[in-house]
Amino acid sequence: MANSKSALKRLRSADRRQLRNRIYRGRARTAVRKAKELIDAGRLEEAGEATHAAIVALDKAAQKGIIRKNNAARRKSRLMRRLNQSKRAV
Repeated sequence: MANSKSALKRLRSADRRQLRNRIYRGRARTAVRKAKELIDAGRLEEAGEATHAAIVALDKAAQKGIIRKNNAARRKSRLMRRLNQSKRAV
């Protein structure tokens, strides 16, 4: 447990940051998962919209420093590659 007032404040602010980070990270994960499910189901029209929503969520998380910029870029690239490959297969 923290011994000083400043250390207690750091604990409180870390807890607030953790809650905020979890929200944005969760939104990004959910959006990517939904997009992948739609791609795998072959519903490409909806998958395109879901992919766009996932890209926005990933960009927002990266902008806020919750995930790294290259991490977001890698996930977006993999998602778009998956969508394009499924469009080519049809």
